[in-house]
Amino acid sequence: MFFRFLVAVPVIALFCLPASAGQYDAQFRQFLKSDVAPAARQAGVSQATLDRELKGLTPDTSLPGLVGPGGKGKPPKINFQAEFKSPARYFRDSQFNALVPRGRSLMKQHASALSRIEAKYGVPRRIILAIWARESGYGSAKIPYDAIRVLATQAFMGQRPEFFKGELIAGLKILQNGDVSRTGMKSSWGGAMGQPQFLPSSFLKYAVDFDGDGKRNIWSSDVDTMASIAHYLSAHGWVKGRDWGYEVFLPENVSCTREGPDNRQAISAFVREGVRRVSGKPFPANEVNQPGNILLPAGRYGPAFIATENFYVIKDYNESDAYALFVGHLADRYGSNKGFAGKWKPMKETTRGAVRNLQQRLEGLGHDVGGADGLIGFKTRRSIGRDQEKNGFFATCWVG
Repeated sequence: MFFRFLVAVPVIALFCLPASAGQYDAQFRQFLKSDVAPAARQAGVSQATLDRELKGLTPDTSLPGLVGPGGKGKPPKINFQAEFKSPARYFRDSQFNALVPRGRSLMKQHASALSRIEAKYGVPRRIILAIWARESGYGSAKIPYDAIRVLATQAFMGQRPEFFKGELIAGLKILQNGDVSRTGMKSSWGGAMGQPQFLPSSFLKYAVDFDGDGKRNIWSSDVDTMASIAHYLSAHGWVKGRDWGYEVFLPENVSCTREGPDNRQAISAFVREGVRRVSGKPFPANEVNQPGNILLPAGRYGPAFIATENFYVIKDYNESDAYALFVGHLADRYGSNKGFAGKWKPMKETTRGAVRNLQQRLEGLGHDVGGADGLIGFKTRRSIGRDQEKNGFFATCWVG
């Protein structure tokens, strides 16, 4: 779930800050003493915890995306990122075929616990398992970093120092509470911890002890991991009894410029316009009069969907349409392991910088792209489509 905090950092061809061993150690120690420690004490972290966890700590200058002490420096060069690669690769059948059998097996293994989790939080087990799969391969992914060192380094010389200072203090609170030992508190290089990849502030809010051992253990307890994911989704508004969405045939008379959760209408209204499920089945009776919206992650260059509110709850876990769709699609494939009916058409790969330039041009023409951040969200897609229609073209709602 740490993607939303990494969008300013490239995930391919990452650059590390060149530094000799110990170059920043003295400055780092002063930062911990004069900046972190007073704020941590004010937040309720004891001096004993600070002494124990920060003693002898040095920055890890090998982490990607660092800019320099105080967050002052030139950010790394923006390069190609996964979200701009071909969706056909992001949604490779081989990935799903590898994840489905293990997910089905875990559903059987943890059937009793999952029933209790579903009853408490209202989130379907297949959604819980799909997020667990995407975040850490059901716990099989290597998560090797010392979380406190990562967070302290990012707070000292990363691109979002104030944000990570808060996460560092949250991490110190976790250790003070005794849910995990320092050696067991492992994270990614972005500070996301354990099997569900919670940042420390999310751990404090949403991690739960569901196996009853007195510890909120998202590192080695499958049950705590699954329950914590469910708690997160429930707290972010999961609507019990609704699915995440449905793949559909979107007729050409329904413009792609109508995409977005701010354009919701009753699913029955879409049906009257000719929208139908690719499965040939009608929408479920409990869904057809509920609100939904068009979702086109690649505009007219890919499959089309009617999404429910729950799709955007999954997006709250990780701010990416592709991520949320991956989770929803994997959840569906635990039942019938079938790929999308719609195809991902060949498309031009681009960079975040190029998308930002396009967004700025669209803003200059009066379009609302949701901010010129270089990320292709629904507001950018439909702005592209509106500009295409204005100039007499069939709207594709996609770059290029």
